[in-house]
Amino acid sequence: MFKKLLQNKPLLSGILITVSMLFATFSFYAYQIFFTPNVQVEKNELYLLIPTGATYQTVVDSLKKNKVVDDVLSFSFLAKVMGYQQKVLPGRYLVRKDMTNSALLNLLRSGRQTPVKLVFGSVRLKEQIAGKVCRQIETDSAVFNKLLNSPETYKKYGFNEETIAAMFIPNTYEVYWNISAEELLDRFNKEYQDFWNEERRRKAEKIGFTPVQVSVLASIVGSETNKADEKPRIAGVYINRMNSPETAYKLQADPTVIFALRDFSIKRVTKTHLQVDSPYNTYKNRGLPPGPINTPSITSIDAVLNYEKNDYLFFVVKADFSGYHTFTNDYNEHLKNARLYWEALNLRNIK
Repeated sequence: MFKKLLQNKPLLSGILITVSMLFATFSFYAYQIFFTPNVQVEKNELYLLIPTGATYQTVVDSLKKNKVVDDVLSFSFLAKVMGYQQKVLPGRYLVRKDMTNSALLNLLRSGRQTPVKLVFGSVRLKEQIAGKVCRQIETDSAVFNKLLNSPETYKKYGFNEETIAAMFIPNTYEVYWNISAEELLDRFNKEYQDFWNEERRRKAEKIGFTPVQVSVLASIVGSETNKADEKPRIAGVYINRMNSPETAYKLQADPTVIFALRDFSIKRVTKTHLQVDSPYNTYKNRGLPPGPINTPSITSIDAVLNYEKNDYLFFVVKADFSGYHTFTNDYNEHLKNARLYWEALNLRNIK
C-alpha cells in the first residue's frame, strides 16, 4: 500500500501539503502561545494580587477582571503544559505590559513577588495600628488586632497592654504582601530591637529611662510640637519637671489629659478637663503615664535621648501661631505668656 502511495504522486503531494500546512499552523500557534506578547494592561505595569489559598481558577478570574491578558485561552493552555494549575503561589506580582504567556507563567510559578513598601506613621491609639498596617497588605485587620492584644503577644515581646504600642516605630518597611499577622509582629519587633541599638540604650540609661519610658515621653513631646528643632528643648522641660518640687514632680502635660479623655478635638485644656480621673492625667499623677499616648516618631525619640539641658519649667505656644513656643522658668511670666496665647485664641474664635 505504501508503494502504491508513493506511485500516486498527486495524492502524495496533497498529503505532504496538508501535513506541512498543519505543521505550519501548529508552529504558528505554538509561537503565538509562547512568544507573542499577551499581557495587555492599560498602564505599563500592574500588580497582580494572588490571595493565600487561591486556586488556579481564582487566578484566571483575576486576570479576566483586571483585563491582564488578551487571550485567556492561550494562557490557560500553556498554564496546563507548564503545570501551573497545580502550583499556584500567593503574593503580589509585578506584571508588565507586553509580557508573553511564558514570561508571565514563569513569574507566577517562581513566586518572585514584589515586596510592599509598608508605610507606618504615627497613630494616636493602639486600636488604630491594625487598620493603618493591614490596609496595605493581605492580612485581615481583625486577625492582626486580636493577635496584637493577646496576653501571649505581650509576654512574647516583653510588653504589656499599655506599652505594646511602643514596639511600633514609625518608618517604611519592606514586606511581602501575603505576610502573616505573626510574621508581621515578629518583623516589627525585630525592627524595634535593631532601632534600640547599644548607643540609644546607653543614652536612655544615662537619663534613667528604659526604652519604653523614652517612647512614652517622646509621645508627649511629639504631641506638643511638630518642630523638630524644638523637640529636644521641650523634652528637657519635661525632664526638669519630673525632678522639680516646684511642679510637684509632675509632668503636667496637656496632651496626656486629652488622651485620657479620648477627645482629640479639644483645643484648650481647662480646669474641668484636669479633673479627669485617669493614670494618664499627669496633672494628678507623678512621673510618666503607663504607656505612650501615640506611636512617637524617630525624631521625637531621639529628641528625648538628646534632650536639651536647660532650666526651663514652663512653655506655651506663641501667640503668633508659628507653631513655636515661649519658654521660661518663672511661673508668673509663664502666666503672662499663656494669657497672650488665650487672647489670640479668643480673637480667632477658637474655643
